[in-house]
Amino acid sequence: MNASVNRLLVPDPATDHILGPSDARVTLIEYGDFECPSCGQAAPAVKMLHDHFGRQLRFVFRHFPLREVHPNAELAAEAAEAAGAQGKFWPFHDLLFAHQHKLGETHLRDHAQQVGLDMARYENEMRDHVYLQRVQEQMQVADQLRVRATPSFYLDGTFVDVSFGLAHLQQAVEQALARA
Repeated sequence: MNASVNRLLVPDPATDHILGPSDARVTLIEYGDFECPSCGQAAPAVKMLHDHFGRQLRFVFRHFPLREVHPNAELAAEAAEAAGAQGKFWPFHDLLFAHQHKLGETHLRDHAQQVGLDMARYENEMRDHVYLQRVQEQMQVADQLRVRATPSFYLDGTFVDVSFGLAHLQQAVEQALARA
């Protein structure tokens, strides 16, 4: 992998949503879409991986809403960023994946209330599309990486093909840990 692509896959605590310690032995980055059924299936599997590998694994979620096929995905990504600004990205992330069929504006507002967001702030930020640029920047990085589908996973900077199932992801993490 060339150096410019590798730099794109370095987690940035200022803009990325990260679970796990910065000194974890391996880092898994997902480019995901909250309306994507495959991402919905991957979410509990990634949680199980994170629980299984504990402090050895750092997980990063980045947005790649497939707007052409998932009309609510970009707005859901914006809402997740608004939740993240209030320290509630991960509970909101989990709620969105648990209710993928409820990602319209009214549902997103209900989800925001459910996770305890400051609703006046949330509504103002959503109305002004405060986080749209961040979502679009993550999409641009995904384009530079040639991401075409969701979920797309990168383990320590290397693409992991999960098109034949998520079990391959666990195997890849185990192999990476054995090398680390």
